[in-house]
Amino acid sequence: MEAYLDNSATTRCYEEVIDIVEKTMREDYGNPSSMHLRGVEAERYMKESARTIAKTMKVQEKEIYFTSGGTESNNWALIGCAMANRRRGNHLITTVFEHAAVSAPMAFLEEQGFEVTRLSVDACGRVNLEELKNAIRPETILVSIMYVNNEIGAVQPIAEIGALIKQQNPQTYFHVDAIQAYGKYRILPKKEQIDLLSVSGHKIHGPKGAGFLYIGEKVKIQPLIWGGGQQNGMRSGTDNVPGAAGLGVAAGKIYENLTENVEKMRMVKRRLAEGLQEIPDVRINGMPLEEGAPHILNVSFLGVRSEVLLHSLEEYGIYVSAGSACSSHKRAGSSTLAAIGLDAAQRESAVRFSFCEYTAEEEIDYTLAKLRELIPVLRRFKRK
Repeated sequence: MEAYLDNSATTRCYEEVIDIVEKTMREDYGNPSSMHLRGVEAERYMKESARTIAKTMKVQEKEIYFTSGGTESNNWALIGCAMANRRRGNHLITTVFEHAAVSAPMAFLEEQGFEVTRLSVDACGRVNLEELKNAIRPETILVSIMYVNNEIGAVQPIAEIGALIKQQNPQTYFHVDAIQAYGKYRILPKKEQIDLLSVSGHKIHGPKGAGFLYIGEKVKIQPLIWGGGQQNGMRSGTDNVPGAAGLGVAAGKIYENLTENVEKMRMVKRRLAEGLQEIPDVRINGMPLEEGAPHILNVSFLGVRSEVLLHSLEEYGIYVSAGSACSSHKRAGSSTLAAIGLDAAQRESAVRFSFCEYTAEEEIDYTLAKLRELIPVLRRFKRK
């Protein structure tokens, strides 16, 4: 049996996504910039995808820009916005436990002379709103806070944060990394006062190498990629028609069954959490079970190194993560787990389980059975 419990790293594509990606590569392979019929057909896919995505968030089609994924979307939102608004101010705000696709661009902007304030979080991963309120200044041009943390599933009160930002400084832009939230929550940028929002396709059963950045029509931002002037001159480069088409299909399908999908994920999350309580010295990290994201459960198995457990489970066809998939190969410890106050033993033994609508109860039961067998054995070999 196989149990794929690493859906926050990537998801299996919907069959409909595979079909349209193949069709746009095999049959409708034109370049949207071409003026002939093949180009018009390709452009139709781009527009239809933008229309579908815009509908899921009740925004305008022209506010959707296709990118190569979440990392590019985050980089563009932060660097493009900061550089375009530099005359107005040089102060940026984020949190101490953002994904590297936000924290690294923020560090780069510091090197360019911007000042960055990093907000703390509590033991559950919640941002302190009073700290945010006090951090916003007249020269604050951008606040970037992720909707759902990719390691522990902490969920931020995005609408409340958006209202607070605009109350303190109406000119401050609000960027949301929604890569782990889109497809799990109904996100309404206009209502929640979000100016920029990043999404990645392969987290929602879409293709890898495809994502989008929502940019509110009044946002002042400059391109990161210059060239042929595609996407209204905002993101040059030959349009990735298969990626955009697949992303649009994935977005439409996942939101069509959102309520049912979320309940399925919460059910298997509860089942796993309840079963883990039978194993001694196991700690569930982050928010209370029902408050966190429906698809992420971060667990410390004290006395067992996460890498050892990961590979032990892999031998039985069980796939989990020892943290963010984008940084799990690095030797440095998790800044997210450190930010919520976990000690070294808890951080070194933390494993992330993540689910999708296809995760079956049988996968959970199989995983629990193997964990009950493996944990006592692995603890005997605990590093001294």
